[in-house]
Amino acid sequence: MAVPPEAATETEPLPLDLQQLRTFLAVHRSGSFTAGAQSLRLSQPTVTTQIRALERRLGYALFERLPRGVAPTAEANELAARISEPLDALEVVAGAGGGGAVPHRPLRLAGPAEMLQALVLPALAPSVESEGLRLWVRHGLSDTLLEELRAGRHDLVVSTERPRGRSLIAEPLADEEFVLVGAPLWAERVGTDRLARQGAPALCGVPLVAYDENLPILRRYWRHVFGVRLTCKASVTVPDLRAVISTVAGGAGISAVPRYLCQEELAAGRLVALAEPEDPPINTAYLVRRSGIRENGCLDRVRALLTAAARSW
Repeated sequence: MAVPPEAATETEPLPLDLQQLRTFLAVHRSGSFTAGAQSLRLSQPTVTTQIRALERRLGYALFERLPRGVAPTAEANELAARISEPLDALEVVAGAGGGGAVPHRPLRLAGPAEMLQALVLPALAPSVESEGLRLWVRHGLSDTLLEELRAGRHDLVVSTERPRGRSLIAEPLADEEFVLVGAPLWAERVGTDRLARQGAPALCGVPLVAYDENLPILRRYWRHVFGVRLTCKASVTVPDLRAVISTVAGGAGISAVPRYLCQEELAAGRLVALAEPEDPPINTAYLVRRSGIRENGCLDRVRALLTAAARSW
């Protein structure tokens, strides 16, 4: 029996509104209604109204409000992953056909805060003025950023972890070397010659400074260089490697940190390398992007700039 046209109209879902999807994607990428509104040149009430209308149409919430910004729900991440490439392609076509009236959206770049500040952003800064490069930059832990990349929240992630699976493509970018450092007073107390002879026992009782309570870098250093398991706890834990370096330079204890972050302190004598092993522990940083995405000239340009700059890191 044929279904009457009026019945089909009642049961079939209406198509989603393109402008609402575009607004949703801007909020999802920027992390707030305010920033999303600014990127679209809309008022915040307009953006809020469109998101609420889209949520009613879909039948589920897309964002959870935070003290600062919003957090996407799992359903929002899934929706963003489905619509980001088609909408981006449409923006490019609209911009080309409209005489450039619709600018290409910023490249969404993410990575560890310390590496972004010290290496990545200085390498890209000249292209902001000379090439009109536009960036949305976010920082965080690599495992979190990689999950957000899979969900479509980023275009390119600088990661200190190699991702698993086939949904992401990882290219080696640079190796970061870890160095054991302390202020000059601790270099005198420990004695670099005694440390070279005795190894880890020479450091018994020396306060440790770490960026994580599990001491991942210090444990790796002890295992790789001294061949023993580190069982001590940190005297100071601060979740920022730059703060770790300043705390160590102030005399609080010793730590293992990436050499590129403490080169200035080493050169100035505020820190001393307590050991210089022939085979220091290293960690590889990767440039990670989603597989199967359309060609993106901006993303390819950023990859090329970072790959070239990494030769001198």
